[in-house]
Amino acid sequence: MKPLNAKEAFKAIPDVEREATKAALKAELAHSNHKIVVLDDDPTGIQTVHGVSVFTDWDKSSIQTGFQEDQSMFFILTNSRGFTEEETKKCHQEIAERVQTVSDEVGTPYVLISRGDSTLRGHYPLETETLKQTIEAHIETQFAGEIIIPFFKEGGRFTIDNVHYVQSGEELVPAGETEFAHDRTFGFAASHLGEWIEEKTAGQYTKENTIYISLEDLRAQRIDAIKAQLMEASHFQKVVVNAVGYEDVEVFSTAFMQALKEGKQFICRSAAALTKILGGISDKPLLTRDDLITPGNTNGGIIAVGSHVQKTTEQLKHLLDSGVVKGIEFDVHLVQDADKFQKETERVRLACEEAIQQGQSVVYYTRRERLDLGDNMKEEELKQSIKISDAVTSIIHDLTVEPSYIIAKGGITSSSIGTVGLSVKRAEVAGQIKPGIPVWKTGMESKFPGKAYVIFPGNVGQPETLKEAVEVLEGLK
Repeated sequence: MKPLNAKEAFKAIPDVEREATKAALKAELAHSNHKIVVLDDDPTGIQTVHGVSVFTDWDKSSIQTGFQEDQSMFFILTNSRGFTEEETKKCHQEIAERVQTVSDEVGTPYVLISRGDSTLRGHYPLETETLKQTIEAHIETQFAGEIIIPFFKEGGRFTIDNVHYVQSGEELVPAGETEFAHDRTFGFAASHLGEWIEEKTAGQYTKENTIYISLEDLRAQRIDAIKAQLMEASHFQKVVVNAVGYEDVEVFSTAFMQALKEGKQFICRSAAALTKILGGISDKPLLTRDDLITPGNTNGGIIAVGSHVQKTTEQLKHLLDSGVVKGIEFDVHLVQDADKFQKETERVRLACEEAIQQGQSVVYYTRRERLDLGDNMKEEELKQSIKISDAVTSIIHDLTVEPSYIIAKGGITSSSIGTVGLSVKRAEVAGQIKPGIPVWKTGMESKFPGKAYVIFPGNVGQPETLKEAVEVLEGLK
């Protein structure tokens, strides 16, 4: 499948009267009492929202708090992209049972969004199938369909003619031909979403039996026709939504809310765009240093880089070359010798503390070459990678000085640092420092209360974006 020229592809798609679509959706959301519950498989799913709560556990009390909040939406961070299949299934069974129980107790209906990666990685279809089966065992009705919408404008992820693309420069590259499709855990071959569904479900759901919401109908605002497609869904039928702009998601969501009102039930598997629209989240300017840094803190900040995707390595190089921060390489290949690895972890932490105390911001990063023990050592490799992740997290957990800000690069890295390193139980999403790059304000229970914690996805931004985000925090931009 050939890449598309981005400019030509977008030029061929007609514009939409955005104000009319916004007004129609606003009216539907205003008359809905559904709570939007988002299960986030890593902390980057909040990259389009602000003013919402993120809970880092799924205790019943946390879910009750989420249902009681005035905001129509809340997030539960599962971090399941770093889980085994068994752990993922158990986690989603527990969440589904508790959400349904709380919903019954308070009399509030809900919509579940399983927020997954915009480049199609993650435990799919395990997560949504587990949610469906668990909830259907407790209720009389069945889920009619599953909404598939991986569109994420800020990250350059677009779905055109049912094919999902990842933008690279001036090209739209079919997702199945990107580095993400070769993920060691969640790899795939198909770029056509109907074929991807068929591939991932081993033929249980087919390309031919998938419902497709076309750009033509979305751009023509044929809400009744889209709603009719949704009303036809049955037996957890897959519904693929094409989208190249937020206006497409707004038109679809209007039809979606109307279908919900008539009693149809769906589970959504989406990237971050749908959460913003269904949550009724307004646009907000990018955050500035004044929004993020506590006055009077003269210490340096700290940046942790664990992700190994090519984009992260490019961004790290630009940051190091800029000289804005001090770089400390963490030789994680020493993990195979427990004694040496412990000393290396301690060395990195002490070097970070020294820089921070002197007012110098620091980035510590895992050695860029992947640890490869050979094809017959995958299980051992996984064990070593967990030890590495724990060590990267421990550096933040064991810090004896308070940095002025914290950035974590990579989904699994940022989740582990947020929940274990910083001991966050509940955070508020402050907004974004750059498009698609969210910031938590940590809760009072955390290691550093009220701190700006930047959750920087591994696969978002241009080569200069990490450097630019740091420059904002350093007051250089």
